[in-house]
Amino acid sequence: MKKEHIWVQALFWAGLYFFWVMVFQKRELAFSQTVTVEFCYLLYIAANYYFNALFNIPRFLHRRKYLPFILFFFAGALVTALLRVPLAMYLNKNVFIPGKELPGFSVIFIKSLLNISIWTVAIVAGKLIIDRFQFQQYVDEITKQKEQAELDFLNAQFNPHFLFNSINSIYGHIDKHNTTARNMLLTFSEMLRYQLYDCNENIIPIDKEINYIKNYVLLQQARKNEGLLVNLQIADSVQGFPIAPLLFIAFIENSFKYVGDSEETENRVEIDFDIKEDILHFRCRNTKDTNFINSDQHKGIGIANAKRRLALLYPKKNELIILDDKIYYEVNLKIRVA
Repeated sequence: MKKEHIWVQALFWAGLYFFWVMVFQKRELAFSQTVTVEFCYLLYIAANYYFNALFNIPRFLHRRKYLPFILFFFAGALVTALLRVPLAMYLNKNVFIPGKELPGFSVIFIKSLLNISIWTVAIVAGKLIIDRFQFQQYVDEITKQKEQAELDFLNAQFNPHFLFNSINSIYGHIDKHNTTARNMLLTFSEMLRYQLYDCNENIIPIDKEINYIKNYVLLQQARKNEGLLVNLQIADSVQGFPIAPLLFIAFIENSFKYVGDSEETENRVEIDFDIKEDILHFRCRNTKDTNFINSDQHKGIGIANAKRRLALLYPKKNELIILDDKIYYEVNLKIRVA
């Protein structure tokens, strides 16, 4: 659990304990006796609560297995009530009322069972109500985000045919001797076609994604100065399996965006793809301008979105490690693809 959650729960139990001590203090009982009795109840009720919160509720109630949930709920109360009886009898005999007539086993057991059951029901019910409220807030937020995303998508729509016709027109007006510009425009057209059509699918062949990355690297090499060294290594085994589109491009874009451009030092971008035992290994590394150090320069929206997509598309199947020092910025990503 997060530290803030631990503190909240600790404050809750402390507040509940204080409430019990104040409310159930009786004139005929010493204050120390009330403190001891209520602390013992606190331990057993807290044990019941965490048994239900961590096991019984997620295992049965959330799966709509109501009968097992009820049985385990009262089994937990029964066990803790039985465990409290010998402790209560020992305290009565040796601390609270030594030498006097002691309550019997059944009396203590029934009282313990009722108190533990009632308070556990109340606390668990409160937890369920709070969880329900938080879940509804989460659903409402997701709905708003979805509606906003759909609106943004509609606002960003344009006619692909018009766009490609315009690219073809521009291509026709470029001097035939300017092969660099013509090839760059063709590469850009191919990348755009990939984003408009292929990326509408949830998964695509890795070969298409790799081809898109190659085209992007070609454009960046043509755009950047000649002092930039780009090393793109793709193992022969990286083929023939599906992948979600555009998972890596945010990290690669950042590398080209923030790579150093000093003429006094070597400027490099290194991109590696490999696959071992159904785990795709991706590494992207770039040098940084030592004269301009900004530890937050790589923490843009693109990186945040990439992390979010990985969490949604490959839960518990990805490992992302980002290394950032004065000289290099490096991304290491592993994805289980099978």
